[in-house]
Amino acid sequence: MSFEPAEWPRRLRSQEWYGGVSRDNIYHRGWLKNQGYPHDLFDGRPVIGILNTWSELTPCNGHLRELAEKVKAGIWEAGGFPVEVPVFSASENTFRPTAMMYRNLAAMAVEETMRAQPIDGAVLLVGCDKTTPSLMMGAASTDIPSIVVTGGPMLNGWFRGERVGSGTALWQMSEDIKAGKMTQEEFLEAEQAMSRSSGTCNTMGTASTMASMAEALGMALSGNAAIPGVDARRRVMAQLTGRRIVQMVKDDLKPSDILTREAFENAIRCNGAIGGSTNAVLHVLALAGRVGVDLTLSDWDRLGRDVPTILNLMPSGKYLMEEFFYAGGLPVVLRRLGEAGMLHKDALTVSGGRIWDEVSDAVNWNDDVILPVERALTASGGIAVLHGNLAPNGAVLKPSAASPELMKHRGRAVVFEDIDDYKARIADEDLDIDETCVMVLKNCGPRGYPGMSEVGNMGLPPKVLRRGITDMVRISDARMSGTAYGTVVLHTAPEAAVGGPLAVVRSGDMIELDVPGRRLHLDIPEAELQDRLKAWTRSEPPPASGYARLFHDHVEGAESGADFDFLKGCRGNEVPKDSH
Repeated sequence: MSFEPAEWPRRLRSQEWYGGVSRDNIYHRGWLKNQGYPHDLFDGRPVIGILNTWSELTPCNGHLRELAEKVKAGIWEAGGFPVEVPVFSASENTFRPTAMMYRNLAAMAVEETMRAQPIDGAVLLVGCDKTTPSLMMGAASTDIPSIVVTGGPMLNGWFRGERVGSGTALWQMSEDIKAGKMTQEEFLEAEQAMSRSSGTCNTMGTASTMASMAEALGMALSGNAAIPGVDARRRVMAQLTGRRIVQMVKDDLKPSDILTREAFENAIRCNGAIGGSTNAVLHVLALAGRVGVDLTLSDWDRLGRDVPTILNLMPSGKYLMEEFFYAGGLPVVLRRLGEAGMLHKDALTVSGGRIWDEVSDAVNWNDDVILPVERALTASGGIAVLHGNLAPNGAVLKPSAASPELMKHRGRAVVFEDIDDYKARIADEDLDIDETCVMVLKNCGPRGYPGMSEVGNMGLPPKVLRRGITDMVRISDARMSGTAYGTVVLHTAPEAAVGGPLAVVRSGDMIELDVPGRRLHLDIPEAELQDRLKAWTRSEPPPASGYARLFHDHVEGAESGADFDFLKGCRGNEVPKDSH
């Protein structure tokens, strides 16, 4: 009996399990047949794993079970054998202490799932922000043909005639409560308007940013990023993705063929054009590390600095993802980059063709959503990377979400030793702080929190908010949600928990922020800084055991993506030895 049709150019890896008449082959096939699969499905057609991050505790991904059925339909149509595989799903809005702590665990689980099971290709079914990078990281580490399809953003929120952007409205309204501009009852009423359909954040938060990064990197079909989760065209995209992965397996089109240096440069410039999340820096750096592309913070600054932010979306602008889709979606942005000489047009995508061929005919249907360059939100968008004695290894800031008047600022530090200290003191009317001060939050980096939570966009003191002030300079080693806004310096490295300069900042110190000059400076004598650093000792012991200890011992700094030090590079997909 044949188990490898002649039309396939090589023996598929799934045939190590299913292709033959040995005891082991019969063992593997026989058990799977208990689900009613006919014998000829095992004759050498590609087995496609639909790696599904559906979970009822990951609300953004709550509709992915239905979407998986459309992926299956496409795989069946193209002659593949689809198998749906649940994988680790880290939700930013439910996981504690933070979903970022579990991104690496999810990536490890996905990698081992792909390597240890009879999968010839994978559809990465993702949504909530950590699921997108974690699955791409796992796929890059095994280098099995893989393609991304996201669940899509939710529909626009509306409250009293105004757009309500998920996340962005939450931060804004919580500040309005403290300022006395909004009642608690109104806040609860607005809650019902924030998330009115399935899907991820409808702002340019991290989920929509990473969907855009997947498309710009060439890992998703063109147009995937912006289709709303409940739009019928999202289901069409899922089915087309199912069809496409079968041909990718036949062509042996792998992540390493797509995730090139040129692809990463395209993604960085795209992030600047869309006003993407600062979290993309961490995820894209980590993904580059998995495929051996030498990408650094300096690349983010160099490549994104001259890119205008042309997407008028919250939190930087006024519209939401639904309007972005109607305007033409990411292909329009990529076309603009290509026309400006800011796109590597020959970069390969999962379509099998060049990225320019996918976007060169894209039409902008609303130039108030996707702006002309002369009306860009920020002429120099991208992610600003700062250095100085306060951030020797770098820190990041999102210019499109910051206040122009604070981009050069000198102020007195008001220091919070950790997030609990911040929560205990921020509402104290006796706190010595005004709008000229610089709020400093320590011990919220990868090791310090642990996991690097989204607390960097510290809410302002109520007494400052009541005076009509809406922004202050804030500095931390934490992250912030892609839906957040403000003049917020993030990812300061080395982090405080490992004895970086941030650890020894004291209230009353003067700090200088110069975004145009890319400088972050603690204005004390160098000798005093060195004396403080020598006297520093870690106040908290590391976790005793479990994943938290593994994370603490092996997580790298934010400047390199906060991946584990032992997960760099591609480990391949060699079939493990059979134990039966």
